[in-house]
Amino acid sequence: MSFASLIFTPLIKKLQERYGSRLQYQRMEDSRMKPDRFSGFEVEFLEGRDSFYWATTGATGWPYVQHRGGPKGFLKVIDDHTLALADFRGNKQYISTGNLLSDDRVAMILVDYPRQARLKILGHVEILEGPQAEPWLERVTMPGYKAVIERVFVIHIEAFDWNCPQHITPRYTAEEIAEAMHPLEDKVHGLERENVKLKQELARLRAT
Repeated sequence: MSFASLIFTPLIKKLQERYGSRLQYQRMEDSRMKPDRFSGFEVEFLEGRDSFYWATTGATGWPYVQHRGGPKGFLKVIDDHTLALADFRGNKQYISTGNLLSDDRVAMILVDYPRQARLKILGHVEILEGPQAEPWLERVTMPGYKAVIERVFVIHIEAFDWNCPQHITPRYTAEEIAEAMHPLEDKVHGLERENVKLKQELARLRAT
């Protein structure tokens, strides 16, 4: 099933017709490419994320958007249509978990800010706790990360779509900035060493 077929309701299609984008998205719906299986490109993108946002819907009908974060790679690619992650203990509101118990559908957005890339995912979430979660713990545990794991979320993918990169402001983590600065730091250290040698040589010449 395609992402468009799940998202484009009749009302949305009418709006697309009104504003001139329907033909473009009709071709998208008619395309034989209906991605619900990750390629190596998606796997690399997913494994490089240290956060994402997902939206669930509660019994009141209100959507709830939550930020999920952890060490890079905390979102695990199990196979080409399944993701999993540990539910690290947080503020103990359990809003997303409660919503998913009544409606297991989830919409996710994952962003690579430096490369201005954005992936949208639709799926169904399976919640595993206690003995059910035990076989998964080794797969979702992040070595060295001390957060308490309360449960495991397994996401069964229905569809995904790469989003337009417009309006994504590039942002960089401290780690990414430090990595980018390494060549400059090496050059500065080299110049400092050269400066010390020149000062020593100048002092020697003055002493003669």
